[in-house]
Amino acid sequence: MAPNPQQLERMRNSKGFIAALDQSGGSTPKALALYGVSEAEYSGEVQMFDAMHAMRSRMVKSRSFQGDRVLGAILFEGTMDRDIDGLGSAEFLWTKKQVIPFLKVDKGLADEHDGVQVMKPMPELDALLQRAVKKGIFGTKMRSVIKLANKAGIDAVVVQQFAVARQIISHGLVPIIEPEVDIKSPEKAQAEVLLREALLVELNQQPAAQPVMLKLTLPDTANFYAELVRHPSVLRVVALSGGYSRDEANRRLGENHGVIASFSRALSEGLLAQQSEAEFDALIGATIQEIYAASIT
Repeated sequence: MAPNPQQLERMRNSKGFIAALDQSGGSTPKALALYGVSEAEYSGEVQMFDAMHAMRSRMVKSRSFQGDRVLGAILFEGTMDRDIDGLGSAEFLWTKKQVIPFLKVDKGLADEHDGVQVMKPMPELDALLQRAVKKGIFGTKMRSVIKLANKAGIDAVVVQQFAVARQIISHGLVPIIEPEVDIKSPEKAQAEVLLREALLVELNQQPAAQPVMLKLTLPDTANFYAELVRHPSVLRVVALSGGYSRDEANRRLGENHGVIASFSRALSEGLLAQQSEAEFDALIGATIQEIYAASIT
């Protein structure tokens, strides 16, 4: 099994960025509140996720959300299983928008140990990946968190990420490896040095014919991950906004050549359920253009 060749070529060579639309249960109430939907307006998880799907669908269906600037979109499992205008969400993204669909597959974080949080076990991952392939998903995303410059912890994060990535590759999907360095870490710069070293150890054992993507916190030093951007086993390096404001995230992104955005909160910043379609389209269009411009430096 191999990834869709048209999508693979597009992800490797086209300009644009990845929209992260993958808030899960823990972050959904906050995301909805920022969108102007209070917890009083829904009851229980089903209604909450229906409200979230309505928000994501509105973003995706906006005339500004097109493959000429948005290369890909990362979906939560519940979004993959829902429809947009009668089509599966992944199918809608690709056939109607030329946007490459990804799926968030991790099940959250384990408790902190050695200054990091590795991913919780994923015993049902193979079954999820089989469903994802049937639904037209191109790749996956999974997140760990690094809080301190602890070599043992960072090595454990990277080894786990690549072990799971190889399981994902065996299903013909392209994994996005996301070892997020907490922007509030008092040892952020030192942690980034250790992370780069650990990633290179694994990448140098990864066949170029089975590439991975990397989703990394915007570094303190411009172009710090240039060696990873150029690595033959890396399809693309993308950046998370990580809690930076959109302006700050775009500024840092513009300083890192060859790195493209994969923003979540920074993409939806300012969008409100109460906005008219014209207001909503104008704001998301301006936001997409700003993030796109920062992604093509």
